[in-house]
Amino acid sequence: MENVKHKRPFGFYVCALGFTFERLAFYTVKYLLAIWIATEAASGGLGLSDTQGAAMSASFVAWTYITPIFGGYIADHWISPRICVPVGMILMGLGYLCTWKADSLALVWAMIILVSVGTGLFKGNLSGINGLLFHDAEELNSAFSIQYSFVNIGSFCGTTFIAMLATTGLFGIKTSFNTVFLICAIFLFIDAIWFIANGRALGDAGKKPFKADQRDFETAGTAAKEKGESAPLTSGDWKRIIAIILVTLFSALFWMLWYMAYMPAYYRFGWGDGADYMNLANWQIGSFTIPTSWFDSVNALVCIILGPTLAVLWDKLAKRPQGDLSMFKKTALGIILVGISYIVMVVADMIASANGQCSVFWLALVCLLMSVGEMVFSPLGNSFVSKLAPAKVLGLLLGFWPIAVFIAQQIYPALYDWLKTISFTVGYGGLAAIMIVLGIILWACSGKLDEMEKAE
Repeated sequence: MENVKHKRPFGFYVCALGFTFERLAFYTVKYLLAIWIATEAASGGLGLSDTQGAAMSASFVAWTYITPIFGGYIADHWISPRICVPVGMILMGLGYLCTWKADSLALVWAMIILVSVGTGLFKGNLSGINGLLFHDAEELNSAFSIQYSFVNIGSFCGTTFIAMLATTGLFGIKTSFNTVFLICAIFLFIDAIWFIANGRALGDAGKKPFKADQRDFETAGTAAKEKGESAPLTSGDWKRIIAIILVTLFSALFWMLWYMAYMPAYYRFGWGDGADYMNLANWQIGSFTIPTSWFDSVNALVCIILGPTLAVLWDKLAKRPQGDLSMFKKTALGIILVGISYIVMVVADMIASANGQCSVFWLALVCLLMSVGEMVFSPLGNSFVSKLAPAKVLGLLLGFWPIAVFIAQQIYPALYDWLKTISFTVGYGGLAAIMIVLGIILWACSGKLDEMEKAE
């Protein structure tokens, strides 16, 4: 007898497309911010140093990955997630408007503050609402993998098309940096209108704070749920919270290397858009010079393609007698894959040292391994939290999941700076070995760690 496929509710696509609009704006600004700040004023930039540009760009990214903790806590206890999400969208739009009008770092800081606060109210809470739309916990891994594809559609469009309007131009159209920032603001206002206008498709999901447990599917700790939202956390609840925190911290190791891989891709192998970088890769295909931003685009494109593919795979694995791979094993596999990508970079560097330049396809392989590693576990963090988190801290823990990126952002710049003082082969090869070994250890220990997920 054929398995019945459950159709995803339209509300799922309302939430998923909400991420598309927001990520398009975010990744466009992420790519352009450092360049714009360091570009001469006569060419439409602020005319400051590249060091200032890098610092502002790092602050922009880092703070948008820590504020969801606070936004989640608000949605847990005080304000409906359905209100938090559109307010967050509007605040982000106002932030990008600041950059549109910026002629100094003061308005850039205003943008960072507004976008960070807005992201805090938006990011984890929108995933929380989306999780409440499903009645079967086994559907969540598949759903969040598809959602991740929508996230990366936004990232791909931002870095491949929108960002190019201010740099090389697109289809003969070239605009100022400030105009592109205005476009990003408009996308966020459209996002808010889209979400509010389709509120009926979301039903009752997220109308109450998360502490009023609205999950229809059975979770570990269902017995505690029956006692009501005022019941204290049980020992099983605490074990599951610890499991979520541990997975988040292990994922920080992954994101540290994942983000740092962009540095040699740009500054060692990168074409550099005319800057005096090492240029150890040949970015030419015939007479066409591949824009550096397309390294980002390959990642997004792979994630878009892999989302539906992995959604099918998770569904099939969940139906096995032994069930799906645990979140700890998937995290271990992601860490191992990004470690292998570093080995590929080392090989590419050795080839370039011998022959002058390596093929850009080596970097494409690096990006492919990074992207597969990302897709194996990253989209499932929200699913993992949605299934395991006690209701009264659901929003808080959904907001805690992105903190891995914040931790990574704080560590990798210093690590990258130190690696420049030693041999590329030794430094990056050593990191690869460490990460692969750590991934293997985590895989081997996953059985013991998995027990925390099932505790009552």
